Amino acid sequence: MSHGYYQLETGRVAAIENDCLFPNLSQALTEPNGLIAIGGDLTAARLLDAYCQGIFPWFNPGEPVMWWSPNPRMVLFPNELKISTSLKKTLKKNLFAVRFNTVFADVIKACSESKRLGQTGTLQSNTWISPEMINSYCDLHQLGHAICMESWVDNQLVGGCYGVIINKMFYGESMFHTQTDASKVAFVHLVNHLQNQGVGMIDCQMHTPLLASFGAYEIEREEFMQNLTKLVKF
Repeated sequence: MSHGYYQLETGRVAAIENDCLFPNLSQALTEPNGLIAIGGDLTAARLLDAYCQGIFPWFNPGEPVMWWSPNPRMVLFPNELKISTSLKKTLKKNLFAVRFNTVFADVIKACSESKRLGQTGTLQSNTWISPEMINSYCDLHQLGHAICMESWVDNQLVGGCYGVIINKMFYGESMFHTQTDASKVAFVHLVNHLQNQGVGMIDCQMHTPLLASFGAYEIEREEFMQNLTKLVKF
């Protein structure tokens, strides 16, 4: 992709090369919400640079890499986690053996094959977790910046979630389950783990009913960035 701009119906968005800097967040589009750049690569260095600036990649197969910083931003503060009465009952039953960070590649691959509830509450395929994305996040895992929590039954992986951690900031990416509540149990354990590690904020990116049920809510990008800047430099 050459230098210049990628023309969209509602505006312009910067096209970046592998060695280019990201544009200022003030240049992010309002429609589609948060699109700020197109192009570049998915190296660990590029991903970490993006996350530190409140930017994340999301694109479908066959598309160039697209980078986003939506406004408002869905976040969960670990000490504000809400657990429903039914999920509390499930947790007390100890139906799942919960493990931390033992099969990261298996978790992200399972997430890529699952469906999730989108912003409208409908099931959507995780086609954006492409083989290229999987390889890149496995690289982050090797560097200690991508972690997962897993739910197991009879030594079978039945649920989990993963994301990126930079100092005291966590960026949630995706979750999956093949048994009821398996991903929710893993998520609760992950949030508790993050809180014990002193993580101050979890980036949930965009609103979904599931995240809202856990106590996540939207904040303005400016507030999000103020919190993020402090936490990544902690």
